Amino acid sequence: MITIYLKQYNKIIRNADTDLFDELGFDDILWIDLLEPSIKEQKAVENFMELSLQTKQQVEEIESTSKYSETENAIISNSNFFVPQGDSFTVEPVSFIISNEGVLVSVRQAEFRTFREAEKRLQMNYRSYSTGYHILISLLEVRIDYDADLVEMVGKQVAAVSKGISAGEKIDKEVLYRINALQENTMLLRENIFDRQRVLSSILRSERFPNDIYPRLQLMLKDVNSLISHADFSFQRLDYIQDAALGLINIEQNEIVKIFSMAAVIFMPATLVASMYGMNFKFMPELQWQYGYLWALALMLVVSGVTYWYFKFKKWL
Repeated sequence: MITIYLKQYNKIIRNADTDLFDELGFDDILWIDLLEPSIKEQKAVENFMELSLQTKQQVEEIESTSKYSETENAIISNSNFFVPQGDSFTVEPVSFIISNEGVLVSVRQAEFRTFREAEKRLQMNYRSYSTGYHILISLLEVRIDYDADLVEMVGKQVAAVSKGISAGEKIDKEVLYRINALQENTMLLRENIFDRQRVLSSILRSERFPNDIYPRLQLMLKDVNSLISHADFSFQRLDYIQDAALGLINIEQNEIVKIFSMAAVIFMPATLVASMYGMNFKFMPELQWQYGYLWALALMLVVSGVTYWYFKFKKWL
């Protein structure tokens, strides 16, 4: 699907007709957004822009030059965007190309809230978005705000897990799975924010963006750095929670082992008495005694009771 944002009649008009490329010039078009484009739509954009769109493999590369590069005819930037799926995230790459005439082309394979919000801002205050450079910065600003929401959401989930452990809730494998999932989400968030930092730093070093954009870039970089610090804190907190959970599980297991060990030791003297009277010797006076059975039971109870009292006296129980 293609969406073309046109500058007409002192406002922004949306259109999806690729035939407009034959009638309009660069001065009439502000932004071309491609969402899961067909081959026909890609060819139409490439012919109009006189450049080649990046393939999916090129967009997904992690080298610095693949994240941001400048050519004679265009600026190319690739960035990863999150798509929430339940309690986890999937990463979708997005490609941005800005021509020397200031026309922005975005290519993506998934719908993002970031683009809907940026479109609303464009429609509400189109005078602030005179070029594709300004739209790209607006998209990154919205994305950083959304990243901050995700970091805050993960932070609240981490706090909830920590509170549950502190409140003495039962710790089982589900809790450990939850901690592991949060660790994975935090790492993905951190990598995603680092990706944003690299793109912003590259733009800040460029000399091809309008001058009014650079102060905004510096503020965005400060926000990104604070998000990285927050994500690092959440990850460290998860490490602490995981260590605490494993420590509590070990304590619980040690208590169980201790109970079984104490039970075995307490009943060991009774077992010794029972073993003695289970011997098959011919001369054992108690076997012929009418109170021999009761004597044996009483003896086992006494030695078990004495053992228990001794352990309590030593404060081993």
